[in-house]
Amino acid sequence: MADVAIRKPVLAGRLGGSATVRLTVAPAASRVALRAPAESLAALSKALGLTLPNAPKTSSRAGARSVLWIGPDEWLVIDEDGADLMAVLSGVGAVHSATDVSHRNVAIIVSGPGAEKTLAAGCPQDLSLSSFAVGAASRTIFGKAEIVLLRTDEETFRVECWRSFSDFVFGLLNEAAHDAGH
Repeated sequence: MADVAIRKPVLAGRLGGSATVRLTVAPAASRVALRAPAESLAALSKALGLTLPNAPKTSSRAGARSVLWIGPDEWLVIDEDGADLMAVLSGVGAVHSATDVSHRNVAIIVSGPGAEKTLAAGCPQDLSLSSFAVGAASRTIFGKAEIVLLRTDEETFRVECWRSFSDFVFGLLNEAAHDAGH
């Protein structure tokens, strides 16, 4: 029998930040990239236990599960309890495409009074509360890396990035956090 390699979590044990910003690696989560036409949303919402948002910069949440609107027919589903999202979606008879991206993504939590300023150092979007309210979600860039950004409360953001860019994103966030503290 072949040995099965166990993947060490990327960024394991990494902490960063400054006096006004805390950077932490989010615990492992299940993630699915979901694509579907408008007529499938009701069936998919029912299966997932929450309403799929259908407007730019929006998300919905129920318990440990979030769904982020990424594009006109695209969502990122995140389950922080690690539920088998593919099994949840496999029984849906409505037209859709679901791809498990759990091992592709890593999440970094940016929190504290300097969180917005830290992210603004590498993100071209207006992240002020008036433009990017709690619950706002967007695919954007940070530095040169594509990210998906979710504002979870007034001073906290979830930054989803590909694991291959995670060291770069974490390092740039850490530098920006130190600048935000001055």
